[in-house]
Amino acid sequence: MKIISKSIYVIFVSIAFASSAFAAVNPLERLLAGNKRFVAGAPARKEIGEKRRRELARGQHPFAIVFSCSDSSVPPEMIFDQGLGDLFVIRDAGNVADPVVIGSIEYAVEHLHVPLLVVLGHSGCGAVKATLEARKRPAGNFGSITDEILPAVVEARKSHKKDILNEAVQDNVKNTCSEIVRRSRIIQELVSKGRFSIVAAEYYSDTGKVEPVPSGPRVPPGK
Repeated sequence: MKIISKSIYVIFVSIAFASSAFAAVNPLERLLAGNKRFVAGAPARKEIGEKRRRELARGQHPFAIVFSCSDSSVPPEMIFDQGLGDLFVIRDAGNVADPVVIGSIEYAVEHLHVPLLVVLGHSGCGAVKATLEARKRPAGNFGSITDEILPAVVEARKSHKKDILNEAVQDNVKNTCSEIVRRSRIIQELVSKGRFSIVAAEYYSDTGKVEPVPSGPRVPPGK
């Protein structure tokens, strides 16, 4: 993974939809409204019975993709207070955007016409912390995860901020957003047409809130 710089792709935080095939209601607002309910401990009533299951058996129509860490304390459907079939969820340790993850996003965009991707990091991320504390490359396959997270750790250390771990979490999310665009021509084209948006966000486990991550420099796709 490359470190964020002016020479690579950007985090697209504006939500714009050029096709009537996409949801009429702003999906980001819908997610954030659900998170407010989660924080308040007042979840909406959801249809999870036979009727809803039969509807989904005929086809799914999720309104957003959430790419989150696999951490057991970060279940996207609960954090955003959504029901069956509402979210297309992709998870791995540390929000690492490998070809399988990016291919899954492309499937959701091309075949299910989902207009929004939220890359959701979280406070105290164990994978980021392990990378920050590692004295050498971890043995086994976990090393492939820390390889991708390491550039964010390097940047966080340069910042000299008090909370280096949280800085690394945010840099890692921003790097992941940029890499998803850089590595996918399909996503580049949809973003450039205003038909797909990517939002970097962080979940704070102590409050339950989801907050946007400050964006890095913006560069048009293809530069």
